[in-house]
Amino acid sequence: MNLIQSNVSLREYSSFKIGGDAKYFLQVSSKEELVEGLKEWKNLSSKFDEQGKRIFVLGGGTNLLISDSGFPGLVIHVNIKAIEAVGTTIKIGAGNLIADLLNVCVENSLSGLEWAGGLPGSVGGAVRGNAGAFGGETKDNVLEVESLDINTLETRVRKNAECRFAYRDSIFKSGEGKDEVIISASFELKSGDKDDIEKGIEEKINYRQTKHPLESPNAGSIFKNVDIKNVPSMVLAEFENHIKQDPFPVIPSAKLLIRADLKGKRLGGAQVSEQHPNFIVNVGNARSSDVKDLIELEKEAVKQRLGIDLEVEVMFVE
Repeated sequence: MNLIQSNVSLREYSSFKIGGDAKYFLQVSSKEELVEGLKEWKNLSSKFDEQGKRIFVLGGGTNLLISDSGFPGLVIHVNIKAIEAVGTTIKIGAGNLIADLLNVCVENSLSGLEWAGGLPGSVGGAVRGNAGAFGGETKDNVLEVESLDINTLETRVRKNAECRFAYRDSIFKSGEGKDEVIISASFELKSGDKDDIEKGIEEKINYRQTKHPLESPNAGSIFKNVDIKNVPSMVLAEFENHIKQDPFPVIPSAKLLIRADLKGKRLGGAQVSEQHPNFIVNVGNARSSDVKDLIELEKEAVKQRLGIDLEVEVMFVE
């Protein structure tokens, strides 16, 4: 039985609802399926050129923009789901949603991840990008991460320090772990009061529902918040009342985008959200080119008006 499919639309796998076809597509629900699928891919791709041999690992489909032309190689959709809670430790599959992880936290009265209430996407994606909000980061509670090397098919388990977590980054995103697929992660938490934990999570969910444009397809925050070290002194003085810990002192990119008069700016079917300007929303069958052009317009406007280089958080898949 062949595990790899051909010409699969990626649009429905994207929270942006944008994207063309994957030339080849592999969905896996276990490490064993992943290994078998990669063996199949090795045979299938043996005569492909470098473009055709490329591999992209897809999780929950958030925080990325997929090209309208799709992806020329293999897209691996990680749907590995498993949950095991022992004491104050939770081991969970990379394909589980953050919401699944938080539900287990509540069920077992485990505290430490309340900041992630309402955070979209999968556990694997959160680990890879060290997702964070409200001053918390994924790395704060990661005990170890299990991954599989795409080339050697060997499994590796890394302790927290070995994952080289940084601001919205890890070894799996920009280090030697880039050619690995995250299989699972273990989180170390603290015992707490179930009602307090549930309340903390709900507060964050309610905040997101109030502040974020969840009614329209989007990819989450487009730009990273800006480290105050990279802000000109005159601009810093103007925004001193908006500085927050994320987890170090930053100016929210949304405030800079408002200052650059970009709120509501639209190109094609893509629009800078009126509700939260660090979101771009798909308001009319937007193309990936609409979003990319709008991102470039935003970067240029903020650079010209405020002298700040915005760093894109969303990943481009093309």
